[in-house]
Amino acid sequence: MLTRILGLSLIGLASSAALAAPETYTIDSRHTFPSFEVSHLGFSTQRGRFNITTGKIIIDRQSRTASAEITIDVRSVDTGLDKLEAHLVAEDFFHATKHPTIRFKSNASRFEGDKLVALHGDLTMRGVTKAVVLDVTAFHCGLNPLVKKQACGADAETKVKRSDFGIRYALPAVGDEVKILIQAEAHKE
Repeated sequence: MLTRILGLSLIGLASSAALAAPETYTIDSRHTFPSFEVSHLGFSTQRGRFNITTGKIIIDRQSRTASAEITIDVRSVDTGLDKLEAHLVAEDFFHATKHPTIRFKSNASRFEGDKLVALHGDLTMRGVTKAVVLDVTAFHCGLNPLVKKQACGADAETKVKRSDFGIRYALPAVGDEVKILIQAEAHKE
């Protein structure tokens, strides 16, 4: 009887340890699309998105910590306008031949209860790195019923000044402040 109780206790401890371990998730590029919004001559808001994003997210629910490393392929910019996309990847804006990616790497996270609410980190664009805070406006983890894997998803946003990253073309006619929105889904490894 004592052996059985000890065995059940060890199983319980092993289960608790497994829950406390950090979990690694791989970005699902089919459901992750960073997008941007910027004022266009004061008349409207120009929007675009990036179609290729890769990366990893690590979540430790027990210690309420998270980290993320995200890479965006600049050449995957999509505005619905071929000429605008060609201009955005050129030297005036992203200069994709010299800087083909945008990267975010977190260095701190903030939770409220069990919900991730912010990731602090460094955003590197066009060879310039600046500290940013991604405010997480939605966060959910659970079983993805389509792929039968554990998954986490989030919506996050921040604002940056493009001039801080050396993108000064058409200032001030085209806005300096850029709102970045990220919808992301990731599957557990």
